[in-house]
Amino acid sequence: MTVLFLVVFMIFALLIFQNNVFPLNPPKDKINILLISIDTLRPDRLSVYSDKYLITPNIDAIATKGVVFERAFAHVPITLPSHASILLGLNPPSHGVRDNARFRVKPELTTLAEILKAEGYATGAFVGAFPLDSRFGLNQGFDVYDDLFPAQPSLPFTFSERKAEMVINSALHWLEGQRGPWFCWLHLWDPHTPYLPPESYLKRFSHDPYSGEVAYVDDQLGRLFAFLEERKQLAETLIIITADHGESLGEHGELTHGYFIYNSTLWVPLIIAGPGIKPGRVSEFVSHIDLFPTICDLLRIKKPAFLEGTSLFPWLQGKKAGGHPIYIESLDPYLNRGCAPLFGFISDSFKFIDSPIPELYDLKNDFGEKNNLAGKVDLGSYKKRLKEIISLMPEASSMTARKPVDQEIRRRLQSLGYIISTTPPRQKTFTAEDDPKSFLLVQQKLERAIIFHDMGKKEEAIHLLEQVITENKNFSAAYIYLAHIYYSLNRAEQALAVLQEALKVNPSDHSLASAYGLHLVRERRYQEAIKILEQAIRLYDEDPETWDQLGIAFWRLGDFDRAEFAYKKALSLDPTHALVLSNLGALYLSRYFQTKDQNQLQEALNYLERATQLDPQLNLAFRALGVSYKLSGLPDRAIEAWKKAVAIEPKDDFSLLSLGTALFEKGERTQALPYLESYLKLKEKELSQAERQKIEELIRQCRQK
Repeated sequence: MTVLFLVVFMIFALLIFQNNVFPLNPPKDKINILLISIDTLRPDRLSVYSDKYLITPNIDAIATKGVVFERAFAHVPITLPSHASILLGLNPPSHGVRDNARFRVKPELTTLAEILKAEGYATGAFVGAFPLDSRFGLNQGFDVYDDLFPAQPSLPFTFSERKAEMVINSALHWLEGQRGPWFCWLHLWDPHTPYLPPESYLKRFSHDPYSGEVAYVDDQLGRLFAFLEERKQLAETLIIITADHGESLGEHGELTHGYFIYNSTLWVPLIIAGPGIKPGRVSEFVSHIDLFPTICDLLRIKKPAFLEGTSLFPWLQGKKAGGHPIYIESLDPYLNRGCAPLFGFISDSFKFIDSPIPELYDLKNDFGEKNNLAGKVDLGSYKKRLKEIISLMPEASSMTARKPVDQEIRRRLQSLGYIISTTPPRQKTFTAEDDPKSFLLVQQKLERAIIFHDMGKKEEAIHLLEQVITENKNFSAAYIYLAHIYYSLNRAEQALAVLQEALKVNPSDHSLASAYGLHLVRERRYQEAIKILEQAIRLYDEDPETWDQLGIAFWRLGDFDRAEFAYKKALSLDPTHALVLSNLGALYLSRYFQTKDQNQLQEALNYLERATQLDPQLNLAFRALGVSYKLSGLPDRAIEAWKKAVAIEPKDDFSLLSLGTALFEKGERTQALPYLESYLKLKEKELSQAERQKIEELIRQCRQK
């Protein structure tokens, strides 16, 4: 009996162990949660809302099983603050994140991921572009926060990003390893400008590439939904599909988003499907801050007291629920253009926008906001109501969020991808001239200049940017864009002159000083660059790009110790900055050539390997890594590194020659031949006669049988 009892007990214990540690499906009371935020997505581009532009069958299939909210709103038309409202359940004044790049989520705030992690969920986030980089704080509570973007944007004036296919591939890899309940947040950037869908979608939507981006995203989501269906998890997963904001596409004179707070950029899709949810459509007004409490109710967990939204749970059960005024804002014109800020609210079908030229719309009869009623009614009650709404928010008195330890949140990374003014706004009172609507013509010129640049019409772009600067001497973005275009046309002196004049007019603007220093580094005017970059750091010392450029300048002057300090300072601000890691690796390689110290060579390998792991498209890192492997007596690894460098940049003459020579030395002459031929073709006019003869002799020997 005792032996039998032990055997039965062991079998029973094994079953319990297997079910607890490796359950085939999550328990019913802990359903999986899939949050999908599609950047810059207008509801009218999903066929469940409108079939005018395209059909989105995969998203529609989820919508038919759940609730479609026809009037859902973001609180702000900018990526980072909007996602902060989703994941924190707070309005922008309460969470303090008011714009991209310059703000960070305070660690003491509690994210949805932290709540779910405490409930036993595995938590993973997979984001598509730099505005949601982990440095901005939304990674709180996530076991995995996958934000491995390229070190540099693929195009000027854009963010570093990755396509939906890559984001979903990373998410699928993570999901394959989950054996318990999980929360997965998926952020897909593709519909954001520039609208460059894959070629097949571009052909289908040649006159509407924005819709082509949406069609591509829908197809990629189809792969994700098919994966969940194969694992029999689709029906048992709570799926929430929304957007962080919309896109104006010319409505109200705005070409993209982030400037005004009209419905073209605040109206977002919202679809919620999952176990126990009754399919239907809801026309009442709801908002992003309602999602956090809704998830809590669906999971039957206690809602945190700090939440500012209202649960949508009754609507998901086919019942009705009360709503709340929806707070809205846009501070981009104020923070980056010197205009008045925009604040407002939506309540009882009316939308009020408080600005020097106020606006009031009846959304029930005028959802397109064509008829401003502000001049026809007394706005006193609306202004009073807005003050009441704002007064309930913890940081309502401040337009800039504070750091956790009594410090104002400092502006974060600026790059050619996203240029922000780093001169703190000082103006407190505004007139009609300061209204963003009055500044619209200047804003349009800037946006059209960027479009002209993308179309290759650089002279037209220059003409518009010169007009912008004439009309607004404090518009730092216009100076920086103009300098970049001049430089791209090999007119470096004009680029430097523009930035020099800009900094003279705006001496306290970090972004201008940093850009000026960068261009001086490019022109190898290192002593001048150091002076300007140190000025930029005195204005603001938390920009890793500025420290990186300073490191380059010191390195080129042979001051390795100060270069190392600058690079390591940059890494302390952004430990996953692949370009800085690559530069630091190259610095240690330079030290090795001087000292022959093997420790320096090993340091070079460590940093360069980290750089290539973080950014597999960073050509410079693979070039230097190949050299480091060769010096370490690892010729095969050197060859592989140089092959990757050439695959990334076929005209990389250094890697072509290094690769051809290494293969020749290894006796693999047939393989060496095309690399040596490519090198000779690329560099023939620049080579001395002796150098050319040497390469030609190697090629001749490779061709011999």
